[in-house]
Amino acid sequence: MRIRLDIAYDGTHFRGWATQPGLRTVQGTLQAALERIAGGTIRLVVAGRTDAGVHASGQVAHVDLDDEQTERILQRRVAPGDDPIALLARRVRGVIGAYSDVDVIAASRAPEGFDARFSAVWRRYEYRLADEISGYHPLTRAFTTFHKASLDVDAMNEAASRLIGLHDFAAYCKPREEATTIRTLLEFGWRRDDAGVLVAHLRADAFCHSMVRALVGACAAVGEGRLQPDDVVTLREAGERTSAFKVLAPRGLTLAEVGYPADDLLGTRAEQTRARRELD
Repeated sequence: MRIRLDIAYDGTHFRGWATQPGLRTVQGTLQAALERIAGGTIRLVVAGRTDAGVHASGQVAHVDLDDEQTERILQRRVAPGDDPIALLARRVRGVIGAYSDVDVIAASRAPEGFDARFSAVWRRYEYRLADEISGYHPLTRAFTTFHKASLDVDAMNEAASRLIGLHDFAAYCKPREEATTIRTLLEFGWRRDDAGVLVAHLRADAFCHSMVRALVGACAAVGEGRLQPDDVVTLREAGERTSAFKVLAPRGLTLAEVGYPADDLLGTRAEQTRARRELD
């Protein structure tokens, strides 16, 4: 049986999503909890791996249970009308402990063909950037980056709009051997929230390593006046990493949402994405 897990976490004290020997990671923490509940070995497949210090409010993963693990979950004694799969979220919370920095928000039986990674059609991130206009606030320091300048949000939006579309984002990605840097950036824009903090919204079919933090860093350089809006396109077309802007800190970045097609298209989408990744 395949189960979908909707997950949130404060990434401050995690060394990223993926399991690493001797290090505390989101995947490792959740897998250990699920193994205590279901028994045997558990492996989570995630929609998008996040780096050390990056947060998530809308992460999605799936786990496949063998027959013995499934029986152990389904035979859990519950109140009439309760779903033992849905209650798995509460059980994980019980194992991890109260006030944890990671939580399974919801657990559900995955639809036929669902794959948390390959069925996804887009991922949406938010980046919070405080500046001299909004000021620094200690209670938001764990998920907001502070920039020592007064930033022009209109100029930043001009720059962001020029990056939308299907492009090679090699200049804005940390290269990985044999991995493509071609992505479709569907949305990119900035606004100030009620506290004056700049919030970037970015949505793409997928993001390559450090891409979001590089894109917001380039826009911050534009907002500060060190770059012009057209410069972000010139840099992108150059196709090489540059020191013209800083890649901003992970603390301001949150994976907010993962988009999936209708249930009857999940399997087809997964097959198409898997085939494309193999060609890449």
